[in-house]
Amino acid sequence: MAPRMDDLDRRIINSLHGGFPVCERPYAAAAAGLGCDEATLIARLEALLADGTLTRFGPLFDAERMGGAFTLCAMSVPAADFERVAGLVNARREVAHNYERAHRYNMWFVLAVSAPAEIPVVLEAIEAVTGYPVLELPRLEEYFIELALGA
Repeated sequence: MAPRMDDLDRRIINSLHGGFPVCERPYAAAAAGLGCDEATLIARLEALLADGTLTRFGPLFDAERMGGAFTLCAMSVPAADFERVAGLVNARREVAHNYERAHRYNMWFVLAVSAPAEIPVVLEAIEAVTGYPVLELPRLEEYFIELALGA
């Protein structure tokens, strides 16, 4: 059963997914715009993360504009070994957005590295520690699709 969200939770998600204040006290500034205080906003974000409503809260960086690289990866992992492999993959600092899919390739994740030459090194390390091959799916063309969550 999905956690229940109240009006403030919805307003937090709807207002913050499109940006976050850049100032000395960003949580206080964001909270003021939501009609609550800084401590309440922080507590609500922590609760939304803890109950799984949010999977992450933080900045997104364009790795390529900073000289790095990223790639989409997929693995085919037996169900009985999925949790072990997910733990090993997620332990890598370069891994983000790891999701289970109902597909032959049932584990999908994004790999972000500080230099393009690191991609094969990290993929080899993941294969070595998990015992499963990684399918790399590099981006061929970029699309921007804005996500707007409704109330």
